[in-house]
Amino acid sequence: MKLQSKHGIRDGLPIVIGYFPIAMAFGILAKSGGLTIMETLGFSLFVYAGASQFIAVNMIILGSGVGEIVLATLLLNFRHFLMSASLAAKMDNIKGIAKPILGFGVTDEAFSVASFAEGTLSESYLSTLELFAYSSWVLGTGTGFMIGGILPEVLQRSMDIGLYAMFVAILVPELKKTSKALTLALLSGVVNSVFYYIFNWPQGWSIVIAIVLVSLIGVFIYGQESSDQEVASHE
Repeated sequence: MKLQSKHGIRDGLPIVIGYFPIAMAFGILAKSGGLTIMETLGFSLFVYAGASQFIAVNMIILGSGVGEIVLATLLLNFRHFLMSASLAAKMDNIKGIAKPILGFGVTDEAFSVASFAEGTLSESYLSTLELFAYSSWVLGTGTGFMIGGILPEVLQRSMDIGLYAMFVAILVPELKKTSKALTLALLSGVVNSVFYYIFNWPQGWSIVIAIVLVSLIGVFIYGQESSDQEVASHE
């Protein structure tokens, strides 16, 4: 069966419900960090990456430089290349101009829903699914920014916890599959703390180093482990 727009609406509604409150938290956090309404909406309109937006705003608040923020968000979002390539293999007759547009709309949630959908993905299905999610995120961001103006300052500052909630939401499902995710997450925290507190590196560069170093360690350790298991299975 070839999935169409009506299926995209059906599958996109749960994402809309989940995105809106998280986007509101981002809008409130951005306002409390001193960003303007245009800068805040610009994040959601042009970056459109929940965890990266939270970490970028926190880095701005910490005084990190542009280079640190760009590198950290690039590395954090690198998985999107693989997700887009995976979805492209399930789609039929993708027009050239549609590829980058649909690729931009791929998020963890959209990828999860689309990859488990039964049937061939059409442009109308994926574009509808992504448009619903994108609209919810942008509207939620604007709503959060506006609400942030009437909330007490202490409550606005408490929105920093949204960053940790986002990463916990990403991490927990992986922990159910394997303990490797917990090991790498703890190792990332240790590496970041060592570079920040002991070597006195700027917070932004400490995060970048932690991402790169722990990713390489993970590939070296668990990649080799997977290779050994594959070899053993053929013996």
